[in-house]
Amino acid sequence: MKVGLDVFLEQRVEQFKGKRIGLVTNMTGVNSALVPTIDLLYAHPDIQLTALYGPEHGIRGDAKEGEEVASSTDPYTGLPVYSLYGATKKPTLEMLDPVDVVVFDLQDIGARYYTFIYTMAHVMEACGEQGKAFVVLDRPNPIGGVQVEGNLLGSEFQSFVGMFPLPNRHGMTIGELALLFKYAFGIACELTVVPLEGWRRDMYYDETGLFWVPPSPNTTGIDMSVLYPGTCLVEGTNLSEGRGTTRPFEYVGAPYVDGYELAKRFNARGVPGVIARPISFVPTYQKHCGVRCEGVQLHVTERRTVQALQTGLKLLETVAELYPQDFAFQPLSEDGRYFFDLLAGTDRLRAHILGGSTEVFLEKCAEEVADFKECALPYTLYR
Repeated sequence: MKVGLDVFLEQRVEQFKGKRIGLVTNMTGVNSALVPTIDLLYAHPDIQLTALYGPEHGIRGDAKEGEEVASSTDPYTGLPVYSLYGATKKPTLEMLDPVDVVVFDLQDIGARYYTFIYTMAHVMEACGEQGKAFVVLDRPNPIGGVQVEGNLLGSEFQSFVGMFPLPNRHGMTIGELALLFKYAFGIACELTVVPLEGWRRDMYYDETGLFWVPPSPNTTGIDMSVLYPGTCLVEGTNLSEGRGTTRPFEYVGAPYVDGYELAKRFNARGVPGVIARPISFVPTYQKHCGVRCEGVQLHVTERRTVQALQTGLKLLETVAELYPQDFAFQPLSEDGRYFFDLLAGTDRLRAHILGGSTEVFLEKCAEEVADFKECALPYTLYR
Protein backbone atom coordinates (compact mmCIF):
# COMPACT_ATOMS: atom_id res chain seq x y z
CA MET A 1 0.00 0.00 0.00
CA LYS A 2 1.48 3.33 -1.09
CA VAL A 3 -0.10 6.71 -0.62
CA GLY A 4 0.32 9.43 -3.24
CA LEU A 5 3.17 10.92 -1.21
CA ASP A 6 5.19 7.70 -1.55
CA VAL A 7 4.57 7.54 -5.29
CA PHE A 8 5.42 11.23 -5.71
CA LEU A 9 8.77 10.86 -3.97
CA GLU A 10 9.65 7.64 -5.82
CA GLN A 11 8.46 8.53 -9.32
CA ARG A 12 7.44 12.17 -9.81
CA VAL A 13 9.99 14.43 -8.14
CA GLU A 14 12.11 14.88 -11.27
CA GLN A 15 9.36 16.70 -13.17
CA PHE A 16 9.18 19.36 -10.44
CA LYS A 17 12.91 19.86 -10.03
CA GLY A 18 13.79 23.55 -10.00
CA LYS A 19 10.22 24.58 -9.20
CA ARG A 20 9.27 26.48 -6.07
CA ILE A 21 6.79 24.29 -4.21
CA GLY A 22 4.07 25.23 -1.75
CA LEU A 23 2.48 22.54 0.40
CA VAL A 24 -1.10 22.38 1.71
CA THR A 25 -1.01 19.89 4.55
CA ASN A 26 -1.46 19.17 8.25
CA MET A 27 -0.54 16.33 10.62
CA THR A 28 -2.21 13.77 8.30
CA GLY A 29 0.44 14.44 5.66
CA VAL A 30 2.76 11.56 6.55
CA ASN A 31 4.27 8.54 4.81
CA SER A 32 3.72 4.93 5.92
CA ALA A 33 6.40 5.35 8.61
CA LEU A 34 4.66 8.52 9.94
CA VAL A 35 7.37 10.88 8.67
CA PRO A 36 5.67 14.22 7.87
CA THR A 37 5.35 15.38 4.28
CA ILE A 38 6.76 18.74 5.39
CA ASP A 39 9.96 17.10 6.62
CA LEU A 40 10.32 14.86 3.57
CA LEU A 41 9.92 17.68 1.07
CA TYR A 42 11.96 20.21 3.07
CA ALA A 43 14.93 17.82 3.33
CA HIS A 44 14.74 16.52 -0.25
CA PRO A 45 17.73 17.69 -2.33
CA ASP A 46 15.65 18.12 -5.50
CA ILE A 47 12.69 19.92 -3.94
CA GLN A 48 12.57 23.64 -3.17
CA LEU A 49 9.85 23.96 -0.53
CA THR A 50 9.06 27.66 -0.14
CA ALA A 51 5.67 27.97 1.60
CA LEU A 52 3.16 26.04 3.73
CA TYR A 53 -0.64 26.37 3.79
CA GLY A 54 -2.95 25.16 6.56
CA PRO A 55 -6.68 24.20 6.42
CA GLU A 56 -9.28 24.28 9.22
CA HIS A 57 -7.70 23.27 12.56
CA GLY A 58 -4.32 24.60 11.40
CA ILE A 59 -1.22 22.98 10.01
CA ARG A 60 -0.58 21.13 13.29
CA GLY A 61 -4.26 20.34 13.99
CA ASP A 62 -4.44 22.16 17.32
CA ALA A 63 -7.35 24.56 16.61
CA LYS A 64 -10.97 23.71 17.36
CA GLU A 65 -13.66 23.39 14.70
CA GLY A 66 -14.70 26.76 13.30
CA GLU A 67 -11.85 28.58 15.06
CA GLU A 68 -10.03 31.04 12.83
CA VAL A 69 -6.32 30.36 12.44
CA ALA A 70 -3.74 33.10 11.88
CA SER A 71 -0.89 32.91 9.39
CA SER A 72 2.47 32.36 11.03
CA THR A 73 6.02 31.08 10.61
CA ASP A 74 6.70 27.38 11.00
CA PRO A 75 9.11 27.01 13.94
CA TYR A 76 10.72 23.85 12.53
CA THR A 77 11.49 24.97 8.98
CA GLY A 78 11.25 28.74 9.18
CA LEU A 79 8.83 28.71 6.24
CA PRO A 80 5.80 31.00 6.07
CA VAL A 81 2.54 29.26 6.98
CA TYR A 82 -0.43 30.85 5.23
CA SER A 83 -3.75 30.10 6.90
CA LEU A 84 -6.62 29.09 4.63
CA TYR A 85 -9.05 29.21 7.55
CA GLY A 86 -8.67 32.74 8.79
CA ALA A 87 -8.91 36.06 6.99
CA THR A 88 -9.42 34.14 3.74
CA LYS A 89 -10.23 30.61 2.67
CA LYS A 90 -8.84 31.11 -0.82
CA PRO A 91 -5.14 31.86 -1.35
CA THR A 92 -4.47 35.44 -2.35
CA LEU A 93 -2.01 36.63 -4.97
CA GLU A 94 0.47 37.40 -2.19
CA MET A 95 0.09 33.92 -0.68
CA LEU A 96 0.86 32.14 -3.95
CA ASP A 97 3.60 34.51 -5.07
CA PRO A 98 6.42 32.42 -3.48
CA VAL A 99 5.50 29.24 -5.42
CA ASP A 100 5.27 27.78 -8.91
CA VAL A 101 3.51 24.55 -7.88
CA VAL A 102 1.09 23.82 -5.04
CA VAL A 103 1.15 20.27 -3.66
CA PHE A 104 -1.91 19.16 -1.67
CA ASP A 105 -1.57 16.37 0.90
CA LEU A 106 -4.50 16.09 3.33
CA GLN A 107 -6.58 13.16 4.56
CA ASP A 108 -10.31 13.49 3.85
CA ILE A 109 -12.91 11.41 5.74
CA GLY A 110 -15.42 10.78 2.98
CA ALA A 111 -18.32 13.12 3.83
CA ARG A 112 -19.66 16.18 2.02
CA TYR A 113 -19.43 18.38 5.13
CA TYR A 114 -15.69 18.00 5.70
CA THR A 115 -14.02 21.31 4.88
CA PHE A 116 -10.68 20.01 3.59
CA ILE A 117 -12.21 19.22 0.20
CA TYR A 118 -13.38 22.83 -0.16
CA THR A 119 -9.98 24.13 0.86
CA MET A 120 -8.75 22.05 -2.06
CA ALA A 121 -11.37 23.56 -4.36
CA HIS A 122 -10.41 27.12 -3.39
CA VAL A 123 -6.71 26.40 -3.90
CA MET A 124 -7.48 24.88 -7.31
CA GLU A 125 -9.39 28.02 -8.28
CA ALA A 126 -6.57 30.30 -7.13
CA CYS A 127 -3.94 28.22 -8.93
CA GLY A 128 -5.96 28.40 -12.14
CA GLU A 129 -6.35 32.16 -11.86
CA GLN A 130 -2.67 32.75 -11.05
CA GLY A 131 -1.09 30.24 -13.43
CA LYS A 132 0.22 27.87 -10.77
CA ALA A 133 0.29 24.08 -11.21
CA PHE A 134 -1.69 22.03 -8.69
CA VAL A 135 -0.75 18.51 -7.56
CA VAL A 136 -2.86 16.22 -5.35
CA LEU A 137 -1.12 13.41 -3.47
CA ASP A 138 -3.98 10.95 -3.16
CA ARG A 139 -4.99 9.20 0.06
CA PRO A 140 -7.60 6.53 0.82
CA ASN A 141 -11.22 7.28 1.51
CA PRO A 142 -11.27 5.89 5.07
CA ILE A 143 -14.84 4.60 4.77
CA GLY A 144 -14.31 3.03 1.35
CA GLY A 145 -15.34 3.88 -2.16
CA VAL A 146 -18.28 1.52 -2.63
CA GLN A 147 -21.16 2.97 -0.61
CA VAL A 148 -22.59 6.32 -1.66
CA GLU A 149 -25.44 7.86 0.35
CA GLY A 150 -27.59 10.94 0.46
CA ASN A 151 -29.07 13.80 -1.48
CA LEU A 152 -27.19 16.18 -3.73
CA LEU A 153 -26.57 19.61 -2.26
CA GLY A 154 -28.73 22.30 -3.83
CA SER A 155 -27.00 25.38 -5.20
CA GLU A 156 -28.90 27.73 -2.86
CA PHE A 157 -27.37 25.95 0.14
CA GLN A 158 -23.73 26.38 -0.83
CA SER A 159 -21.35 27.12 2.04
CA PHE A 160 -17.98 25.95 3.34
CA VAL A 161 -19.63 22.73 4.53
CA GLY A 162 -21.01 22.11 1.05
CA MET A 163 -19.88 23.83 -2.15
CA PHE A 164 -20.84 21.31 -4.82
CA PRO A 165 -23.65 18.82 -5.61
CA LEU A 166 -22.12 15.93 -3.68
CA PRO A 167 -24.07 13.37 -1.63
CA ASN A 168 -23.53 13.13 2.12
CA ARG A 169 -21.22 10.10 1.67
CA HIS A 170 -19.48 10.60 -1.66
CA GLY A 171 -17.38 7.41 -1.94
CA MET A 172 -14.42 9.12 -3.64
CA THR A 173 -10.79 9.72 -2.75
CA ILE A 174 -9.58 13.29 -2.52
CA GLY A 175 -7.69 12.87 -5.80
CA GLU A 176 -10.84 11.66 -7.55
CA LEU A 177 -12.71 14.63 -6.12
CA ALA A 178 -10.08 16.97 -7.59
CA LEU A 179 -10.73 15.46 -11.02
CA LEU A 180 -14.49 15.80 -10.48
CA PHE A 181 -14.09 19.43 -9.40
CA LYS A 182 -12.09 20.25 -12.50
CA TYR A 183 -13.89 18.36 -15.23
CA ALA A 184 -17.47 18.12 -13.95
CA PHE A 185 -17.74 21.29 -11.85
CA GLY A 186 -15.57 23.55 -14.00
CA ILE A 187 -12.58 24.56 -11.87
CA ALA A 188 -9.97 25.39 -14.49
CA CYS A 189 -6.42 24.66 -13.37
CA GLU A 190 -3.35 22.65 -14.37
CA LEU A 191 -4.06 19.50 -12.34
CA THR A 192 -1.96 16.42 -11.61
CA VAL A 193 -3.25 13.63 -9.37
CA VAL A 194 -0.60 11.25 -8.00
CA PRO A 195 -2.59 8.05 -7.36
CA LEU A 196 -2.45 5.48 -4.60
CA GLU A 197 -0.97 2.06 -5.22
CA GLY A 198 -2.66 -0.98 -3.71
CA TRP A 199 -5.96 0.62 -2.66
CA ARG A 200 -9.31 -0.94 -3.60
CA ARG A 201 -12.71 0.69 -3.33
CA ASP A 202 -13.94 -1.93 -0.85
CA MET A 203 -11.17 -1.16 1.67
CA TYR A 204 -11.71 0.66 4.94
CA TYR A 205 -8.79 2.56 6.40
CA ASP A 206 -7.86 -0.08 8.96
CA GLU A 207 -7.48 -2.57 6.11
CA THR A 208 -4.78 -0.52 4.37
CA GLY A 209 -1.91 -1.24 6.78
CA LEU A 210 -1.51 2.51 7.32
CA PHE A 211 -1.53 4.23 10.70
CA TRP A 212 -4.65 6.31 11.42
CA VAL A 213 -3.77 9.95 12.08
CA PRO A 214 -6.89 11.92 13.10
CA PRO A 215 -7.45 14.66 10.49
CA SER A 216 -9.07 16.91 13.10
CA PRO A 217 -9.61 16.83 16.87
CA ASN A 218 -12.99 15.06 16.69
CA THR A 219 -12.22 12.44 14.03
CA THR A 220 -11.37 9.70 16.46
CA GLY A 221 -11.40 6.57 14.30
CA ILE A 222 -13.17 4.34 11.82
CA ASP A 223 -16.50 3.89 13.63
CA MET A 224 -16.83 7.64 14.06
CA SER A 225 -16.00 8.13 10.37
CA VAL A 226 -18.54 5.51 9.29
CA LEU A 227 -21.30 7.25 11.28
CA TYR A 228 -20.29 10.83 10.46
CA PRO A 229 -22.15 11.20 7.12
CA GLY A 230 -25.34 10.80 9.18
CA THR A 231 -24.55 12.01 12.69
CA CYS A 232 -22.89 15.23 11.54
CA LEU A 233 -26.43 16.49 10.91
CA VAL A 234 -26.92 16.52 14.70
CA GLU A 235 -24.73 19.65 14.71
CA GLY A 236 -27.66 21.59 13.27
CA THR A 237 -29.95 20.72 16.21
CA ASN A 238 -30.03 21.39 19.95
CA LEU A 239 -28.76 17.87 20.62
CA SER A 240 -25.11 17.40 21.53
CA GLU A 241 -23.23 15.46 18.85
CA GLY A 242 -20.75 14.42 21.53
CA ARG A 243 -18.21 17.20 21.05
CA GLY A 244 -16.37 17.64 24.32
CA THR A 245 -16.48 13.88 25.00
CA THR A 246 -14.25 10.97 24.03
CA ARG A 247 -16.78 9.77 21.43
CA PRO A 248 -17.89 12.68 19.21
CA PHE A 249 -20.47 11.74 16.55
CA GLU A 250 -20.97 8.39 18.32
CA TYR A 251 -22.55 10.00 21.42
CA VAL A 252 -25.79 11.91 20.85
CA GLY A 253 -27.91 13.37 23.63
CA ALA A 254 -29.25 16.35 25.55
CA PRO A 255 -30.39 17.31 29.08
CA TYR A 256 -34.01 16.63 28.11
CA VAL A 257 -33.41 13.08 26.81
CA ASP A 258 -34.07 9.80 28.66
CA GLY A 259 -31.25 7.61 27.36
CA TYR A 260 -32.96 4.30 28.14
CA GLU A 261 -36.13 5.28 26.34
CA LEU A 262 -34.26 6.66 23.33
CA ALA A 263 -32.12 3.53 22.98
CA LYS A 264 -35.18 1.28 23.24
CA ARG A 265 -37.20 3.22 20.67
CA PHE A 266 -34.27 3.60 18.25
CA ASN A 267 -33.29 -0.08 18.42
CA ALA A 268 -36.90 -1.07 17.75
CA ARG A 269 -36.57 0.53 14.32
CA GLY A 270 -34.05 -2.14 13.28
CA VAL A 271 -31.60 0.25 11.63
CA PRO A 272 -29.00 -1.97 9.90
CA GLY A 273 -25.44 -2.27 11.19
CA VAL A 274 -25.83 -0.29 14.43
CA ILE A 275 -27.15 -0.71 17.94
CA ALA A 276 -27.76 2.05 20.49
CA ARG A 277 -26.67 1.89 24.13
CA PRO A 278 -28.07 4.30 26.74
CA ILE A 279 -25.46 6.66 28.18
CA SER A 280 -25.00 9.82 30.19
CA PHE A 281 -22.23 12.35 29.60
CA VAL A 282 -21.14 15.89 30.40
CA PRO A 283 -19.65 17.81 27.45
CA THR A 284 -16.53 19.78 28.33
CA TYR A 285 -17.23 22.37 25.63
CA GLN A 286 -19.71 23.22 22.86
CA LYS A 287 -23.45 22.56 23.33
CA HIS A 288 -24.59 21.80 26.91
CA CYS A 289 -21.06 22.39 28.21
CA GLY A 290 -20.82 21.27 31.85
CA VAL A 291 -24.42 19.99 31.89
CA ARG A 292 -25.35 16.34 32.37
CA CYS A 293 -26.89 14.88 29.21
CA GLU A 294 -28.51 11.54 28.56
CA GLY A 295 -28.64 9.90 25.18
CA VAL A 296 -27.13 7.01 23.27
CA GLN A 297 -23.85 5.77 21.96
CA LEU A 298 -24.21 4.30 18.48
CA HIS A 299 -22.17 1.11 18.20
CA VAL A 300 -21.28 -0.17 14.74
CA THR A 301 -22.01 -3.90 14.55
CA GLU A 302 -21.40 -4.41 10.82
CA ARG A 303 -19.92 -1.44 9.02
CA ARG A 304 -20.54 -2.70 5.52
CA THR A 305 -24.28 -2.70 6.17
CA VAL A 306 -24.36 0.67 7.95
CA GLN A 307 -26.28 3.34 6.08
CA ALA A 308 -25.02 6.37 7.92
CA LEU A 309 -27.56 8.87 6.65
CA GLN A 310 -30.44 6.57 7.47
CA THR A 311 -28.94 6.03 10.93
CA GLY A 312 -28.66 9.74 11.63
CA LEU A 313 -32.13 10.54 10.30
CA LYS A 314 -33.84 7.72 12.19
CA LEU A 315 -32.17 8.88 15.39
CA LEU A 316 -33.27 12.48 14.86
CA GLU A 317 -36.76 11.34 13.92
CA THR A 318 -36.96 9.28 17.12
CA VAL A 319 -35.87 12.22 19.29
CA ALA A 320 -38.39 14.50 17.55
CA GLU A 321 -41.19 11.99 18.23
CA LEU A 322 -40.24 11.49 21.89
CA TYR A 323 -39.57 15.15 22.74
CA PRO A 324 -41.61 17.36 20.38
CA GLN A 325 -41.60 20.27 22.85
CA ASP A 326 -37.85 20.13 23.47
CA PHE A 327 -36.17 19.05 20.24
CA ALA A 328 -35.30 21.94 17.94
CA PHE A 329 -33.09 22.96 15.08
CA GLN A 330 -30.42 25.54 15.85
CA PRO A 331 -31.64 29.14 15.40
CA LEU A 332 -31.33 30.92 12.09
CA SER A 333 -27.91 32.41 11.40
CA GLU A 334 -27.28 36.08 10.59
CA ASP A 335 -27.90 35.43 6.90
CA GLY A 336 -31.32 33.94 7.65
CA ARG A 337 -30.43 30.32 7.00
CA TYR A 338 -30.53 27.27 9.24
CA PHE A 339 -27.12 25.66 9.71
CA PHE A 340 -28.96 22.35 9.52
CA ASP A 341 -30.06 23.19 5.97
CA LEU A 342 -26.47 23.97 4.95
CA LEU A 343 -25.40 20.56 6.26
CA ALA A 344 -28.39 18.83 4.71
CA GLY A 345 -28.04 20.65 1.40
CA THR A 346 -31.78 21.23 1.35
CA ASP A 347 -34.55 22.86 3.39
CA ARG A 348 -36.86 19.87 2.87
CA LEU A 349 -35.28 17.54 5.40
CA ARG A 350 -36.36 19.40 8.54
CA ALA A 351 -40.03 18.82 7.71
CA HIS A 352 -39.43 15.11 7.08
CA ILE A 353 -37.76 14.73 10.49
CA LEU A 354 -40.54 16.56 12.35
CA GLY A 355 -43.21 14.76 10.35
CA GLY A 356 -41.81 11.28 10.83
CA SER A 357 -41.35 10.76 7.09
CA THR A 358 -37.58 10.43 6.68
CA GLU A 359 -38.12 7.19 4.73
CA VAL A 360 -39.74 9.24 1.96
CA PHE A 361 -36.69 11.51 1.89
CA LEU A 362 -34.33 8.52 1.74
CA GLU A 363 -36.23 7.03 -1.21
CA LYS A 364 -35.67 10.27 -3.13
CA CYS A 365 -31.97 10.15 -2.18
CA ALA A 366 -31.58 6.84 -4.01
CA GLU A 367 -32.40 8.56 -7.30
CA GLU A 368 -29.89 11.34 -6.65
CA VAL A 369 -27.17 8.83 -5.72
CA ALA A 370 -27.67 7.11 -9.07
CA ASP A 371 -27.24 10.46 -10.86
CA PHE A 372 -24.09 11.24 -8.90
CA LYS A 373 -22.52 7.85 -9.58
CA GLU A 374 -23.03 8.36 -13.31
CA CYS A 375 -21.46 11.83 -13.10
CA ALA A 376 -18.50 10.63 -11.01
CA LEU A 377 -17.69 7.43 -12.91
CA PRO A 378 -15.29 8.98 -15.48
CA TYR A 379 -13.14 10.35 -12.64
CA THR A 380 -12.73 7.18 -10.56
CA LEU A 381 -9.14 5.89 -10.48
CA TYR A 382 -9.52 2.61 -8.57
CA ARG A 383 -11.47 -0.61 -8.90
